[in-house]
Order: sequence, then structure tokens, then C-alpha cells
Amino acid sequence: MASCAALGRVRPRPAASHRVRAAPVRAAPYRGRVPSTARRPRRISRSLPGDVPVAAPGEVLVWTDGACRRNPGPGGWAALVCWDDGVTEEHSGGLPHTTNNIMEMTAALEGLRGVPDGSRVCVVTDSRYLHDGMTSWMAGWKRRGWTTAAGEPVKNRDIWIALERAVAAHEAVRWAWVKGHVGHALNERADVLAVAAAADASAAAA
Repeated sequence: MASCAALGRVRPRPAASHRVRAAPVRAAPYRGRVPSTARRPRRISRSLPGDVPVAAPGEVLVWTDGACRRNPGPGGWAALVCWDDGVTEEHSGGLPHTTNNIMEMTAALEGLRGVPDGSRVCVVTDSRYLHDGMTSWMAGWKRRGWTTAAGEPVKNRDIWIALERAVAAHEAVRWAWVKGHVGHALNERADVLAVAAAADASAAAA
């Protein structure tokens, strides 16, 4: 993480991008009769440590975040691409009408697209929806023809597919979850950029 710790040197970039240096509770088993029309309960995500990831040799860290002023409403996304030469590249953007989940996914998508094909990447997110979708849920969705365990169509299918294709363009992609808004410098910086992009999207739509 030392390569991304400082945020001093600025290298201008076009548009919205520039470079800167920078004990679980176990429920009692249900023994009653379950009606045939009952839906399966939503699976509880497994616990994650939330440790701050460190880039492996030759790996690019991409810190991402999404924000929404209302949900749905004007939203913004941000991706910080941390190169091994100590430079952090910032990307951000927004939409006038979207959701927080879509912005979280878009941040990861644009971050992956901001790294040359064939790279080794670690995407860092504070969204369990994004993390669990990419590391656990997607295999089941595809096996069931892009439907959930409850038989409903998967939301945001087009972005999930785009993310899958972006991952396939790289040598290796791993996903790391961190708890948001607890003082991680790059998580906080991504949040600032995403919130600012959401404000810009709101102003543009006014």
C-alpha cells in the first residue's frame, strides 16, 4: 500500500481522470411445515475480515466506490488505479438517474477498463453486493439462466455481464472487500470523488 499512500504529485489527465502521487448468531432450526408457495430466504453473506489489501508483485490495486444522492437518483462513481511506480490515477463520472448499486458496479467496471488488458488486478470495494456478486453469486445466476434462487430475473444483468467480460480481459482479477468510512485513505478519497460526481450529475440534470 505504500505505493498509494501519498497524494501529492499531480499529472493532468483529460476529462474526469488525472494522476496524483499519492461470533455469528445461529438461528434455531425451523421444524414446522413450510408452505409450498414460500420463497427461499435470502442467503446471508459469509463474514469477511475487511483487511486492507496489499498489492502482490506486478499487481495493480483499483480502489472503487459509488454514491447516490437519492436511491434511485443522481449518482456518481470513482476508481483509483494505483500503479506500482507510486502514481495513483483517478477516474470518476456520474449519471442523473441511477442507483447506488449500479454506481458501485460502474466504478469497478471503469477501473478494470482503465488498466491495460492482460494485467493482474485487485479490485477493492466496500460493497458486499458487488463483491459477493462477482465472487459467489454469479456462478449460480448463470447456471439458472440469470435468475436468482427465488426464480426472479437478476437485476443489473447487463452490467454484471460487462464486468465478467472486463475480468476476462485480464490475466487475473481478485476482489477485496473493506468496510467503508472507517478511515482508509483511498476508500475515503474514492468516496469524495463519487459524491462530487453525483453532485455534478444532479446539477447537470437541473
